[in-house]
Amino acid sequence: MSEPQSGSDTTSSALAPSRRGTTLGAATIIPYNTQDLDRTATANDRAVALWLYCCCAMILAMAVIGAITRLTESGLSIMEWAPFSGALPPLGQAEWERVFALYREIPEYLEVNAGMTLEEFKSIFWWEYIHRLWGRLIGVVFAGPLLWFLLRGAIRRRLVPHLVALFVFGGLQGLLGWYMVASGFAERTDVSQYRLTAHLMAALAIYAYTLWVAITLRHPRPAPSAAAATATLRRAYFALAGLVALTIASGGFVAGLNAGLVYNTFPLMDGDWLPEGYALQEPWLLNVFENVIAVQFNHRVLAVTSATLAVLLWLWSRRLELAATAHRACSLVMLMALIQFGLGISALLFVVPVWLGALHQAGAILLLTLAIWALHQVRPRRDRPV
Repeated sequence: MSEPQSGSDTTSSALAPSRRGTTLGAATIIPYNTQDLDRTATANDRAVALWLYCCCAMILAMAVIGAITRLTESGLSIMEWAPFSGALPPLGQAEWERVFALYREIPEYLEVNAGMTLEEFKSIFWWEYIHRLWGRLIGVVFAGPLLWFLLRGAIRRRLVPHLVALFVFGGLQGLLGWYMVASGFAERTDVSQYRLTAHLMAALAIYAYTLWVAITLRHPRPAPSAAAATATLRRAYFALAGLVALTIASGGFVAGLNAGLVYNTFPLMDGDWLPEGYALQEPWLLNVFENVIAVQFNHRVLAVTSATLAVLLWLWSRRLELAATAHRACSLVMLMALIQFGLGISALLFVVPVWLGALHQAGAILLLTLAIWALHQVRPRRDRPV
């Protein structure tokens, strides 16, 4: 004898939650739709990632502006550190004369630019001013949306410490920039190559950190690859990213010492593979940081090694069963490495014109960007859930 269907239907309908809520005694349980929550979280992650990508683009632009500032010898043109009032340029002739008078007191003017007119001074002032103004804009573009997202609860809790850390690092980077500039006010006609490289690498670290957070938010689950060697390949791309970063640091010393303005031939340096004068300084380690010949030679070796490794990893990846996105990432890294290598040789042969030097700086950061993207995409398949 069968159970009455009506009773069963009544019980089921009473226990099943509805959009209006379920009443149990005096309490009303308001149901939620987990799919709606997931969609909201995904939309929030997408918005936060887009904001961070915009910040990355601004940091990249900042690095290019910094390269132009360096190549035009403009970095010492502003003698004052005024984070807020410095956002405005000189607004009258008297203020221009005051700023120019400060510049005429430092060794760069006395030994390099003696006799410079006010109009000539303005041409270098504006690049340093734009560089500093862009840094302030990055701070505003980061801090404003960060506060807005926090107030709306749109940022995952685990992500908040990372974003706060990025904000703090950005502020410290501004202080480091002033510390770098101040090195050229007393006994030098240029900024310290050590402080210049530290400033560059700090910017690079902030950029890479921001980029990684954005990528993991926007693409949280990259497709895994079946090849057993994928984990080893991924470690190799870690090594490549580190090598690219080291090459960029080497480029900081090249810029700081104006080492790109000598030995403008390739692949030989003054007719030799290993130029004479590589180890002139004592102790020997100083040659790595202060000897123009050694600094340029080391940068060449690191650049050739980086490009070669990128090509070898691409050839290796073609033989592995990787996800399609991973294959594309490896190919892009290889292509950008070759482009950047060509830009470096061209900059050297043409004695580093401003536009080519700036393009070479941008190429270096784009290569690091793609190496980080490859690290995210080249993922081994896990045999057990984590």
